[in-house]
Amino acid sequence: MLIADSLLIIVLVVIDQLIKHAVVANIALGGQHPVINGVFSLTHLQNDGAAWSILEGQMWLFTVITIVALGVMGVFFWRYRHHREQWVEELGLAFMLAGTIGNFIDRALQGYVIDMFQLDFVNFPIFNFADSCLTVGVILIMIGVYLTDRREAHHAG
Repeated sequence: MLIADSLLIIVLVVIDQLIKHAVVANIALGGQHPVINGVFSLTHLQNDGAAWSILEGQMWLFTVITIVALGVMGVFFWRYRHHREQWVEELGLAFMLAGTIGNFIDRALQGYVIDMFQLDFVNFPIFNFADSCLTVGVILIMIGVYLTDRREAHHAG
């Protein structure tokens, strides 16, 4: 699974970077392009903070957190490589690694992250593909932990 997961990480990071490049090339900074009126728009923003722009301008902190997070995720990713029953957690870690790497590339090269996905029907931060990968990864890990707990409870009882 390690090779397949590594390829998935690469593909997700490439998709993230291609989307960001397309937005920068086609939508002016601060510009908005409705995709589905009242539901979803593409908006070109530069975010030098985290979600809701918290910790704005704290590049050194994001660098430290990212390096530590990549190290921790890498250790878990390596540990799960031989545990077929924990494939959901492994897949979740692959998504989380891809999201972390995608946003880290932006911060390292530009000093900010490109955000573009805007939900027009709710007051929610504008986000990017890497953020979505992180969210999917967390959800998959939660599902995997739940399934592992159920499996262990079933074998114990």
